[in-house]
Amino acid sequence: MTTPTPATPATPATPAIRTVTTQDKSFPAELVGRDVQDLHAPLSAFSTPLFVLDDAAMEHNLATLAAWAGERGLELMPHGKTTMSPALWRRQLAAGATGITVATGWQADVALRAGIPTVQIANMCLDPQLLRRLGEWLAEHPEQELVCWADSLAAIDLMERALDGVDSRLGVLVELGADGGRTGARTEDEAVAIAERVADSTALELRGVGGYEGALGHDRSPEALKSVGTYCRRLAALVERVRPLVSGTPWITAGGSAYFDLVADAIAGIPDTRAILRSGAYIVHDSGFYRGISPLDATRGVEDSEALRPAMSAYARVVSRPEPGLALLDAGKRDVPFDEGLPIVTAVADSLGSTERDVEPGALEVTALNDQHTFLRWDAGAGEAPVTIGQVVRLGLSHPCTAFDKWRLVPVVDEGGTVIEAVETFF
Repeated sequence: MTTPTPATPATPATPAIRTVTTQDKSFPAELVGRDVQDLHAPLSAFSTPLFVLDDAAMEHNLATLAAWAGERGLELMPHGKTTMSPALWRRQLAAGATGITVATGWQADVALRAGIPTVQIANMCLDPQLLRRLGEWLAEHPEQELVCWADSLAAIDLMERALDGVDSRLGVLVELGADGGRTGARTEDEAVAIAERVADSTALELRGVGGYEGALGHDRSPEALKSVGTYCRRLAALVERVRPLVSGTPWITAGGSAYFDLVADAIAGIPDTRAILRSGAYIVHDSGFYRGISPLDATRGVEDSEALRPAMSAYARVVSRPEPGLALLDAGKRDVPFDEGLPIVTAVADSLGSTERDVEPGALEVTALNDQHTFLRWDAGAGEAPVTIGQVVRLGLSHPCTAFDKWRLVPVVDEGGTVIEAVETFF
């Protein structure tokens, strides 16, 4: 088994110091003009609605997945589109990741300009303007590398035309798909034909194979696990077929944040191969979808010290109690994710930053979201109302990818409840 060797980081230009502005949602006026890397402000100074990250939980998650992958000889090239935050990408690199994955050419441009040493686009990038822009960047920065996917001969033709005359070679992974899945060549023979075409290219360089198993299941049912496992084994067999065409050590990459255990079972330990896991949501995990499906959640029977921990939450204030059993909060679809499940109530406090009281599961239920309101309900006949106007509710969230994209600047809170820094997002 080949031990992964982290890529040598590029030397990026010194980034401009981001400061808090009046346009940063829910940040206090007294922090305007302050360096986001050094805030040290009480949570009570902020406004609701508020999306926050738990510093200790993130550090635990980074170390947990790095150790899990390292034990299996896997590289981590986490999906940066989860957070689109270079500050968090750098944390992932510092924890041992060998690069960052993105989903679009524009996101790749952000990552390259942030100094990320190796960037993978886990997708087709066929826009000629973007391809040329990326190729020209690589020509000027040979210390960085960019690898993207292709699933057809037509895609290769478009890429070559866009890069004509550009003095750089773009790495390519041939994507294998599956019936009912997303993109990707549907047969191994088709994938090999694409690999042969890339190997003959003067503008492109074949790096290996890649794919995405997450579209083949949405739970841990036997049917979903069988479908995902079969696909991962097909991908592992394909890398052997294209190996003679690859210059250097071939890549094989798969793995979202739901089935990375099945990916590891199939691709870890393949001799003379870079086996790369792309899980991205693990840095903050969640209290909903990933908590229910991740192989490293405590609900799977994993010891707490080895389980991922929810590291993102939101605070919302009770602004109305218009009828028995109903309260309205000042957070909505513009502030919190809802596509993979509604938020759950985890605690109530008299004010933001004050002592929080845990809430029994199910005692308070979020039943709907409007653009700027959350509908919070309870059993009106069960006695005194559990919340009053002005109190603050802490919400556990589901799906990191659609949590970060609602915030330009996200505060990071330490174990004492102090906002120590904030991370900028680029969506």
